[in-house]
Amino acid sequence: MEYRKLGNSGAVVSSYALGTMTFGAESDEATSHALLDDYVAAGGNFIDTADVYSSGTSEEIIGRWLAANPDKHDQLVIATKGRFPMGKGPNDLGTSRRHLRKALDDSLRRLGVDHIDLYQMHAWDPYTPLEETLHFLNDAVASGKIGYYGFSNFLGWQLTKAVYEAKAHHWNPPVTLQPQYSLLVRGIESEVVPAALDAGIGLLPWSPLGGGWLTGKYERDSVPTGATRLGENPNRGMEAYEGRNEKSTTWEIIDAVGEVAAEHGVSSSQIALSWLAHRPAVTSVILGARNQEQLADNLKAADLHLTPEQTEKLDAVSAPQLAEYPYGTPAIEQRSRKIEGGR
Repeated sequence: MEYRKLGNSGAVVSSYALGTMTFGAESDEATSHALLDDYVAAGGNFIDTADVYSSGTSEEIIGRWLAANPDKHDQLVIATKGRFPMGKGPNDLGTSRRHLRKALDDSLRRLGVDHIDLYQMHAWDPYTPLEETLHFLNDAVASGKIGYYGFSNFLGWQLTKAVYEAKAHHWNPPVTLQPQYSLLVRGIESEVVPAALDAGIGLLPWSPLGGGWLTGKYERDSVPTGATRLGENPNRGMEAYEGRNEKSTTWEIIDAVGEVAAEHGVSSSQIALSWLAHRPAVTSVILGARNQEQLADNLKAADLHLTPEQTEKLDAVSAPQLAEYPYGTPAIEQRSRKIEGGR
């Protein structure tokens, strides 16, 4: 397992993190504990959860595992998130100081720990002043309740605003951002990735296999069935079958991944994960396995390295379609270059 700095912090995490959204939902407690055992045995040290995962059950399952494995706890980096509703009251959501104080204390209690290594805002809150949120997070670092903080699902301008707001107040800076990112979803490369690189923020991609699409288990114009993510629930929001099935680029990407997988003699999942783990600004890829077999296959990606030609092939087939302006070279820039060159 490769280890990398957690964004611009001094902490070190494995290049693949264990996502636990399945804990208490698609994976029962015994299976969840087995997944934790297998992940740590493979060299992984980065566990990611959130208060809303199974309404707190995911954190509780992790907490009971940590209590049963105190020797392993000190070697792990534990991350969780707050932001979304954990109650029916008007203050039971958001990134206000009022909500985050309770959300953080509740996560600490469910996890059974006295501090959380990485505390993440699960999404942007348009109703709370950003200064209030950052001030709370800085205080939480100072109190020792959290080690670092980061964000999830932020836009590029939101990330940059947070970075410079913290800098202006001489507060602890954010270190990570958790975005949706995969060969099928590369839209963040236009704004979010450059913003992260500019600030030294580490990316922690979620849904790296595109909701199961990049496993190679789905067939064109054939609705998935059986024990697959879409087979059990074909209407998973952004991962809905119909939307992706009708796009020819979806199947071109899947075919290309399958071809590279055949060249290595490995699964399509491993190819998609390896490609993502080596993208600019990526610190750790979040694996969301439901069972031990899935996790074992995914973890093999840690030892896989694509050739430059294979990477170029996947880059080309999955390249996002961006508008020429403003992402192309604007005429004013071309003119400036001519002036600078004396032409």
